[in-house]
Amino acid sequence: MSLRTRAGRTRTAAVATAAALGMVALAACADTSGGGTSASSDGGSAEMATSGEIVWWGYTPGSPVNEQYIAAFNEDYPDIKVTWKQTSIDDYDAAIRPALGNNTGLDVYQMSAGSANGGVAVFGGSAIDLTPAVEQALGSDWKDKLSSTGVDALTVDGQLKALAAGAVFSGTVWINQDLFDEYGLSAPTDWDSWKNVCQTFEANGVTCFVQGAGQGAFNIDTVHAIADNVSPGTFVQATRGEVPWTDASLVEAFTLWKKLFDEGIMQPGALGTMQYPEANNDFMSQKAAMVMMGTWYSQYLIPDVMRSAMEAAGSTDDPFTMLPIDFPDIAGTGNTGSLFGDVDYGQGVSANSANQGAATTFAVWLGTSEKGQQVIADSLNLIPALKSVTPNWDNVELVNADAQAEPMKSLVQRASAVTDAPRFATINADMNQALMDALAKVAAGDATPEQATAELQQAQDSVG
Repeated sequence: MSLRTRAGRTRTAAVATAAALGMVALAACADTSGGGTSASSDGGSAEMATSGEIVWWGYTPGSPVNEQYIAAFNEDYPDIKVTWKQTSIDDYDAAIRPALGNNTGLDVYQMSAGSANGGVAVFGGSAIDLTPAVEQALGSDWKDKLSSTGVDALTVDGQLKALAAGAVFSGTVWINQDLFDEYGLSAPTDWDSWKNVCQTFEANGVTCFVQGAGQGAFNIDTVHAIADNVSPGTFVQATRGEVPWTDASLVEAFTLWKKLFDEGIMQPGALGTMQYPEANNDFMSQKAAMVMMGTWYSQYLIPDVMRSAMEAAGSTDDPFTMLPIDFPDIAGTGNTGSLFGDVDYGQGVSANSANQGAATTFAVWLGTSEKGQQVIADSLNLIPALKSVTPNWDNVELVNADAQAEPMKSLVQRASAVTDAPRFATINADMNQALMDALAKVAAGDATPEQATAELQQAQDSVG
């Protein structure tokens, strides 16, 4: 799961400021994990260790994938015990804030870009600087070996506060190909074909497209995809303050967003639905034929991972064939295939951890080692951070290799080639909330696209 998603949490500037101030005040503890140096409140650094016990906090990707990562790590470091502690996406920030202030119970924790979920802009002050450890692992040219997407996004004031596990990209819609085949349908490519597909599914009691529009970060993904369909790149320019939110192409994107609700592409009650678990469960239980998700959803092409997700959704059916498609050309411009992404998450080491050596070893192994990055690549959960690593397709079992292998290889290649198309990294906490509010208002009919984009511009002007 990502925002993975994993961005766009409800948060005010006051809360973020208070959190940041609180983290600056954290005192460092001595490393007792086997030879590590102590860290200081200004970031510090720690030597890697080969033994110890650490607690790893995060919100993604969850079982069984995290257990696979830990098992592979323990093949190289059998004397470091890793305990995984997972929270829900929405609870993560509130959970780690007090935990970071304690001397026990949190050693490694996930951070993401900017002010996203577990955002480095908010929580980076609690982490040590991992630069010396990465230099030790990869050499002085380490920046050339890692994706700049992760390095740049997780660096604060010259300090590498977390090591990226990999990146995720949005802009795709996932379809249940088995349901499409059952009803003799092709994947939609434009507005009319999408409407026709939905009419057929609805006539047969299947939800055509499901979105948790009550979870605002995913709405930002959808309107970003629409905006790139209208005018590629303009959405990102607006987040950077280079183009006003009142630009005609963005007003059109918001208009098309509203049209999804007005003409029945969005399911009834979408604004009261969460993407996780509800929309996800509807798709995984095959009650819905399409869902807006990004590359993180690729993990469900693996039979055991999909089976686990289906069981969690209440389904006992066999895994089905799902495929990624480009967001349909609802603007009629021909601009399709847009992908935009950020580092999904990175591992930071708490400056308050008593086990910094072992924690640093784990963070560096997962983010820089060939073995750690290969297990990530082969889980199809992320686009690896280490440039030399790609999925070993001979070792990746798919639900339906004949149908899924080529589309998946193409998606990985396309995502790996994306440059300067961030998902959330250029959206600060205030604008994140303003965007979610604006999209909800337009969807509910409480504001016109013109009014909503004008309000966004006012918010942009106020934060600078």
